[in-house]
Amino acid sequence: MKKESKKFLFKYLNNASPTGFESAGQKIWLDYLQPYIDEYFTDTYGTVVGVINPEAKYKVVIEAHADEISWFVNYISPEGYIYVRRNGGSDHQIAPSKRVNIHTKKGVVKGIFGWPAIHVRDLAKEESPSLKNIFIDLGCSNKEEVENLGVHVGCVVTFEDDLIELNKKYLVGRALDNRIGGFILSEVARKLKENKDKLPFGLYIVNAVQEEIGLRGAEMIAERIKPDAAIIIDVCHDTTAPMYDKKQQGDQKSGGGPVLTYGPAVQNNLLDMLIKVAEKNKINIQRAAASRATGTDTDAFAYSGMGVASALISLPLKYMHTTVEMVDKSDVKDVGDLIYHFLKQLKKNHDFRYLK
Repeated sequence: MKKESKKFLFKYLNNASPTGFESAGQKIWLDYLQPYIDEYFTDTYGTVVGVINPEAKYKVVIEAHADEISWFVNYISPEGYIYVRRNGGSDHQIAPSKRVNIHTKKGVVKGIFGWPAIHVRDLAKEESPSLKNIFIDLGCSNKEEVENLGVHVGCVVTFEDDLIELNKKYLVGRALDNRIGGFILSEVARKLKENKDKLPFGLYIVNAVQEEIGLRGAEMIAERIKPDAAIIIDVCHDTTAPMYDKKQQGDQKSGGGPVLTYGPAVQNNLLDMLIKVAEKNKINIQRAAASRATGTDTDAFAYSGMGVASALISLPLKYMHTTVEMVDKSDVKDVGDLIYHFLKQLKKNHDFRYLK
């Protein structure tokens, strides 16, 4: 990984980008991407699209989502304690003892998720953490003191954790789901530019918002771009870690290469082409199956307009929706390489239909 790329990665991942409030992260991403694209545009809710060959009629999308899970301030007690509700799939069980940042108009306010000491709990009868009992402590003694800091109902809350490297192999932190995908997109664009590759189609590099609450950003931008093909980057579960059921959740492991998904939303001719590209370039792949929806932005693109040939490439990730999400750096490289080589071999106006 280049020094400049690594610096961007850490800056991008350490920045908060909660669902509905992605603008700061999107600016960091766009500032890095701009030297490698011809133009860009944004939409009303904050999705950012970098474009190479904007005049081309045939359009290919490569996409990831920019948002991270978070919390909303939902209630402030008279004593100054804050109770929350989810913004996306935030995990209440990991909250106790975590440090948090509350994002206000006055700036970031520091806080913690408190929890009663083990000494005073009846371990045989104790409650597990839930939305009913987790709370944030700002060190305030009453509601008025909290509000004077700029905190009010509706403020968004993120965990305070920075990206680290583990054993020189792994990246670990919050929001690798799925800003690691945004990083990969930018690296594909950089590689195309530095290698002076000329594509015979328009390439739309999409960093979409609001995936964590229902693929909303992808739904909006797919209707605007109206692409001919779309490749989505997301994460999937590394099921080699303890407490996973491979019979139910599949067999994917970090370091095993990109995971290609089979399912109704995945266009099989596009999927077959990706597999052939991987084989030709000696990129190891893994396979997964989705019974109905993939649960990713793939679904939004596939079923937009009159239908878009779409495929999903995932990175195996440990401990999803925690502050210690974990991916193998070799998988990050291989996903980027697979997309790069796919774009290089794709012909102008390729027709992915089954019957022509």
